Amino acid sequence: MTLKPNPTKDIRIVVNDKKYNRYPVKTDLFEKGTDYVTEILKYTCKSLKEIISTHKDFPFIYYVIVSEKIIAISQGRSFFIKDIKPSKLAIFLSRFVKKTPHGIGLGSPYTMELALKEVGVLRILLASSVSVFAKLFGISGMFYVIAGRQAASIDGPTSYSLYPSNVSAKLAPKNPEKVAYEIFNRIKISKEFTSDDISSTKKCVLGGLCIIDSNDLGRNVLGNSSAKPDSFFESLMRDNPMGQGREQTPIIIATEDNQ
Repeated sequence: MTLKPNPTKDIRIVVNDKKYNRYPVKTDLFEKGTDYVTEILKYTCKSLKEIISTHKDFPFIYYVIVSEKIIAISQGRSFFIKDIKPSKLAIFLSRFVKKTPHGIGLGSPYTMELALKEVGVLRILLASSVSVFAKLFGISGMFYVIAGRQAASIDGPTSYSLYPSNVSAKLAPKNPEKVAYEIFNRIKISKEFTSDDISSTKKCVLGGLCIIDSNDLGRNVLGNSSAKPDSFFESLMRDNPMGQGREQTPIIIATEDNQ
């Protein structure tokens, strides 16, 4: 774990006139079958001890932000490209999706095929039709409004990603809201987090945990166990402090900066 920001990123950010520190947490790779709850607890606990050692004001409120990618991978919702067989419809529809340097989205026959199976053919066709019609009036982004968050969170392979993400396509995690509360509740009752080293009553208070799909283009909260609105976490992560490439920091611990 390091208390330093990822390259080109900043530790501090201002949200709603309040300062926050965002600490990236480096982890081992997650894979299918990983006990992600236990692993996230382990890394969060270790990192909090280091953060506490640098803090002067207690208690402070902290939030845990988790990349949806490690949840989806652990749930077995990441698939090697070689194992996906795109249909003719997927090949056709993917040609009309705008591609960017920051990610393929559904601009690949492979990710489009996952979308057709995950969201349904009729919904994807409706989203495509509405998108084409809306663009005639200068309105963009309607495809994902209709297709929904499940489609928007599908990722394709990118050359700058770590293996196996550079050769895989990934669905959004299953039941992310439920997962967010599961991890949040485990932290609250975990002996490690109620010990003398990390005391919720003396040193720090868990404000909530969120699961987010974040990249250099935008943010999308998928699960939120806090009293804060999704927009708070999307603003907190607006410069994508997790990084876009090989940083291997899928967890961010954000603290209110009282100093």
